[in-house]
Amino acid sequence: MDEHQTPCCACTHKTKSRDEKEYKDLLNRLSRIEGQIRGIRGMVERDAYCTDILTQVAAANAALNSFTKVLLANHIRTCVAQDIREGRDETIDELVDTLQRLMK
Repeated sequence: MDEHQTPCCACTHKTKSRDEKEYKDLLNRLSRIEGQIRGIRGMVERDAYCTDILTQVAAANAALNSFTKVLLANHIRTCVAQDIREGRDETIDELVDTLQRLMK
């Protein structure tokens, strides 16, 4: 299935095939973020000092922001560039909408 086909279910979301390196990188980043979130939960459960928890929350937020930047860059280099080359200019509007949601 290529990145513009819809899955077999009734939903209408696009999908994207990722190369092995991109796939592994994204999953590794998410695994680290999950670990950070579990660590924060543990800190709350252990009644850790607020400032210590907030420091870890800031680190988790930075990791999520980094994940977002990598995913967005990959999206622009692949999906957006391909759609523009193929004359699907509506992808530009989709990208603008996505960027506006990210910048709220």
